[in-house]
Amino acid sequence: MTPDQIRLVQDSFRAVVPIRVAAAGLFYERLFAIDESLRALFPVRDMTKQGAKLMASLGFVVHGLDRAETILPTVRELAKRHVGYGVEEHHYPIVGQALIETLAAGLGEAFTPPVREAWEAAYGLLASVMIAAAREVQLAA
Repeated sequence: MTPDQIRLVQDSFRAVVPIRVAAAGLFYERLFAIDESLRALFPVRDMTKQGAKLMASLGFVVHGLDRAETILPTVRELAKRHVGYGVEEHHYPIVGQALIETLAAGLGEAFTPPVREAWEAAYGLLASVMIAAAREVQLAA
């Protein structure tokens, strides 16, 4: 990611923070609309708590993009835990699609093509690190 892309992601995320509860709800709505079978990965009844976890994790990653080496160990550990929850490699593009659609809806006109490209780059980085960590777990099993 370029420094400009990192700035665009971080700046646009600041606009998401005030609407984080609604954004999280919209994210899961989009996720399950894209692939209803993913609902089985979320056995919790309180999706508000799950949404808060999502937004906290997203905030952690977004704020650490400019010093990726400090957040990547945590991202790898998160990926390893996700394997235990049943997350598979083919789920990552679906999550990415739901995230981009959520941001587009939540940010409206502020979700410009450069902002979209920056978020796609950020998610691509995150997903590639998580997929690699998940493969390590699967190979070790």
